[in-house]
Amino acid sequence: MSNYTEFHAPGGLRTRGTVIIVPGRGETQRTYTRLGQRLATDAYDVRIVDGPGIDAADVAGSLERFATNLAAAATGTEPARPLVLLGADAGATAIAALLARRDTTAPWWPEALVLAGPAGHTTGETPGWDAELDLRTHCPVHRAVLTEDAGLERGALAVVLPEEVLGAAYGGVLDIPLLVLVGDSDPLADREGLARAVEVSPAARLSVVHGAHHDVLNDQQHRSVAAEIITFLETLGNKLVPVISVESSTW
Repeated sequence: MSNYTEFHAPGGLRTRGTVIIVPGRGETQRTYTRLGQRLATDAYDVRIVDGPGIDAADVAGSLERFATNLAAAATGTEPARPLVLLGADAGATAIAALLARRDTTAPWWPEALVLAGPAGHTTGETPGWDAELDLRTHCPVHRAVLTEDAGLERGALAVVLPEEVLGAAYGGVLDIPLLVLVGDSDPLADREGLARAVEVSPAARLSVVHGAHHDVLNDQQHRSVAAEIITFLETLGNKLVPVISVESSTW
C-alpha cells in the first residue's frame, strides 16, 4: 500500500509527466486534493506525499527520511517523464535543500521544480486559528478544507525551519528548470532571497501572484496559479520556450 495520494491522467490520454507534491508545515496530503485533481485533468499523474517533518535536533536524519519518502513516490510505479517536484512552504524549502546536495543519481531527482511560497526566516505565529487562516489563504473553500482537516497541525507556521535547511535552500544554485511562485501578500516570504536565487539560476522564473497569501497554491487565485504551473510544465518539452506569445494587445 502506497503512503501517498495519487491522481491519474484521464484514460485514453497520453500522460504528459509526473508531479510529486510536497505539503508544507502543518499540512496533510488532503490539503492538495484540489490542485492534484486539476493537474491530473491536464494529463499529468500526481502523487502527494507527506510533508518533510524537519526535526531541529536531527536535520540530516530528517532530510534523509524525506528523501526516502520521495524515492518511494518516484519508484512505486515507473513515473511518466518528466518528473517534477512541486513543494509548498517547508516542502519547497526541504526540496531545495536536498537538491543542493547534487545527488543526481537519486531516484527522485527531477527534470524540473516548482517552489510555492518557500519557508523563510520569519515566524508565522498567530493569536488563533482565524488569524492563521488569514495568513494562509482567503479562499473560502480552502479555509473550510483546512478547518475540517483533523490531521492538520494548527500553529505549525510559528516554527521557523533550522538555519541548516534554510541556508542550503537559499544558498545553492539550481541548474534545472525552476518556477518559483509567491503571493505579494505573503508575510512569510523572503522575496529578496528568492529573487537572488532565481537571478543566479540558469533556467528559473519568479512569478508573483497579486493578492495571494502564504498558501499561494490554494488562495483565491488558485485557478490562475494552476494555469501558470501547467504553462511551465508544457514548456519543458519545448526548451522552455512558451507555447503562446502575445503579438499585439490593447489590454
